[in-house]
Amino acid sequence: MAESEPIDVNSALQSEKWRCAMKEELDSIESNQTWELVDLPQRKKAIDVKWVYKLKVNSKGEITRYKARLVAKGFLQKEGIDYDEVFAPVTRMETIRLVTVIANLNDWPMYQMDVKSAFLNGHIEEEVYVAQPPGYEVKGQEFKVYRLKKALYGLKQAPRAWNKRIDKFLNEIGFKKCVTEHGVYIKKDAAKGVIIICLYVDDLLITGSNESYISELKGDLKEEFEMTDLGLMTYFLGIEFLRNEQGILMHQTRYASEILKKFEMDKCNVALSPTEPRSQLTKCAEEGDVDPTFYRKLIGSLRYLCNTRPDLAYSVGIASRFMERPKGSHLIAVKRILRYVKWTINYGIMFPASDRDKEFKLVGYTDSNWCGDHEDRKSTAGYMFFYGGSPISWCSKKEPVVALSSCEAEYIAASLSTCQAIWLKNLIEEISQDRCETVTLKIDNVSAINLAKNPIAHGRSKHIELRKRVSAENFVCIPNMSGLDIANTYNKKKHHHTPHRPSDNFHAPSTADPNGPGPGIGEFCNSIVFGQGVNQPYHIRPNHNVL
Repeated sequence: MAESEPIDVNSALQSEKWRCAMKEELDSIESNQTWELVDLPQRKKAIDVKWVYKLKVNSKGEITRYKARLVAKGFLQKEGIDYDEVFAPVTRMETIRLVTVIANLNDWPMYQMDVKSAFLNGHIEEEVYVAQPPGYEVKGQEFKVYRLKKALYGLKQAPRAWNKRIDKFLNEIGFKKCVTEHGVYIKKDAAKGVIIICLYVDDLLITGSNESYISELKGDLKEEFEMTDLGLMTYFLGIEFLRNEQGILMHQTRYASEILKKFEMDKCNVALSPTEPRSQLTKCAEEGDVDPTFYRKLIGSLRYLCNTRPDLAYSVGIASRFMERPKGSHLIAVKRILRYVKWTINYGIMFPASDRDKEFKLVGYTDSNWCGDHEDRKSTAGYMFFYGGSPISWCSKKEPVVALSSCEAEYIAASLSTCQAIWLKNLIEEISQDRCETVTLKIDNVSAINLAKNPIAHGRSKHIELRKRVSAENFVCIPNMSGLDIANTYNKKKHHHTPHRPSDNFHAPSTADPNGPGPGIGEFCNSIVFGQGVNQPYHIRPNHNVL
């Protein structure tokens, strides 16, 4: 029988493994000099604490660690008394994909490190008291409390305190915080090369051009903090990384399996597309309501899956519009997405090693459907950006205003894409050794391109507000004449056809039965396979021919 996590401290105290885990947590707190036992001052209130238990597993689902965490009940804190600022930056998913592409294009190794009890290293300025841990009260001093010198997990200010601590240390050893992305740190040396660190709370993604330089950094980190060196990156933030001579594969096969099992869809029939052809979701006031909490959990899980599944972006985005008061038809639509996920459970993003010979260019595709929402007649904008031939950023989003023409809808979509392109351009120039002299933005509407080049306020465009006009300096807007509009995947639906198998030159190792109903994780052509999603399923070849 599979082991489960204890539901309370009494259950945990009956297990030797969980007792050892709790003792390890308390020893870590004491060694960090996180608190001191004192009498509770008058007019002060101690914050209660609780134990949280978690089984740590690897990408194969095997138990690697029994983790017990002492957590303060931060929801009892009062703003202005117990804490002030709480914000702490983390690395965006687009940045993680971009750094992965850069590492692949330059054939750099990628490592992962974890900080043990990271929040216990952050100093706090406020006067905060917490109760003694349940099951581990000091005999004879049960009425005393702990005054915190450093942050404890669960406190509102704990993430910020830890971020300030590691930010100060990285600056001391020569790293510079990226201006465009505050979760990324860069260190460049003319003789030793470059190192890039992506910081996501207590998880560090490290890559660089010099192995010995990276080893030196690991030594510095271990001297300052209690670190776990996880070696070459294989599992980061629920995303699996498979690297071989063919390139790097990012996928969430295990996470997708957990979603299906959690929502009891692991034995469902598969679907060949995430949306029903010609279907149109509306508010459906006459239909019966469904549990909004359950529906939101479904949407939240699927949205995280979109980090490696751009083919789900549109369908999940449409379903997300009804979280306030979901109906039966909305739940049916979400369950169809789950059935499609089961069929394509091994899909992900492939960064081929063959891309290393390509020129490092930032290219974007943008598109929009005009008045696609039947409720408010707003359009849906979609874009996707490639760097060095690999996908790094995509989005499907409802436009903020109602467009009066298809030209205006495409123009607004191009404006949103340009904002993202500027951010990506600045980020690439900061963390890589290449400069993006120009960014190519491919738009499938000639009128929108002409309006961007020559903003003439004639009768059809004079109503377009100035805030939609983004500087086109260093940008090249060209018509998409390839016959393949990648951004269509994020704003339109088309009929489904069974996808063909891609060229063998672009296969990566597959974990699925080649004769089974679903494709393997390696079935990608030129970085990505679009399943039916919201468009015809097709595979992209280097010459952009549609199979």
